[in-house]
Amino acid sequence: QVQLVESGGGPVQAGGSLRLSCTVSGLAFSSRAMGWFRRQRPGDEREFVGAISGSGAVTRLIDSVKGRFTISRDNAKNTVYLQMNMLKPEDAAEYFCAADKNALWTNTLDYWGRGTLVTVSS
Repeated sequence: QVQLVESGGGPVQAGGSLRLSCTVSGLAFSSRAMGWFRRQRPGDEREFVGAISGSGAVTRLIDSVKGRFTISRDNAKNTVYLQMNMLKPEDAAEYFCAADKNALWTNTLDYWGRGTLVTVSS
């Protein structure tokens, strides 16, 4: 049974930091690129935030979070991280992790977590 479980969300003041984690079971984790998405309101489309290759060697982030967010992974722990610094109110969202079918990010996703909520107060 495949599970992706996010954690680390919560309330934070603008300018603060959070580290989100996504722990994966039931998959060959190091063979899967992993991505982070966010959704600001229920019913909105999920916005791609960033991704990391299976080895961790290749990462990508959207422009609005570059310089503030970092994506990393620990394949020994089957966990991918999203370090979020200098948070802004517009970063408030529910954050989801997703598994790509491939080791390099192709946005071909087959598994999702349930999300973790980040609230940012100004």
